[in-house]
Amino acid sequence: MAVAMLALLFTAFLPKVGVQFAWVTYHWIAGIVLSISVLYHIFDAFLFQDFWSIWPDKIDVEDAGNRMKRAMGQSAPAPRKFAKYPLENKMYHLVVMLAGLSVIITGLFMMKRVRTPFFERNPYLFGDMTWGWMYVLHGLAGVGFVALVLTHIYMAIRPEKFFITKSMIFGWMSRENYLEHHDPRRWPVEEQAPATGRTESKKAPA
Repeated sequence: MAVAMLALLFTAFLPKVGVQFAWVTYHWIAGIVLSISVLYHIFDAFLFQDFWSIWPDKIDVEDAGNRMKRAMGQSAPAPRKFAKYPLENKMYHLVVMLAGLSVIITGLFMMKRVRTPFFERNPYLFGDMTWGWMYVLHGLAGVGFVALVLTHIYMAIRPEKFFITKSMIFGWMSRENYLEHHDPRRWPVEEQAPATGRTESKKAPA
């Protein structure tokens, strides 16, 4: 998914700075790969992972309000520890999901304007106004992805958040990080390995 997304960004923006190549072909191929990976991710998350853990819940909303009040100097209860994902991760996921669906849906329609093995070319499927808005939405979502990818990389390499990045790679985090940042009642782990001093889970944070 990450490779496909980066390929889409490079094939879309390199021609704008004068790098000429058969970018359209590479672009729609990367788009198909991204679409398939997103579908796989949805089915995998729904069938084998904790699907609802990435969606904001009532506690997240209440804690966000309390944090805002405390930041403004008002009296409010102390925020609770997060479950599997912090609220900012959940909100980031929602934005990526909306941007991703926008580029995928508009991109699939735009493939009707080029020759591919999947669709018969039909540039007259929509009127000029509809095509124009579709290109605008596709372009805005693509530009948004640049900011989202840069933000994702920045958050992944921040020293205080690097334990999350490591958990994505290795599938586990230390018991200390788990207890410091997560509420065991909201996110109980599935397996523990006391001998290694680490907390493991098949649902490691991403």
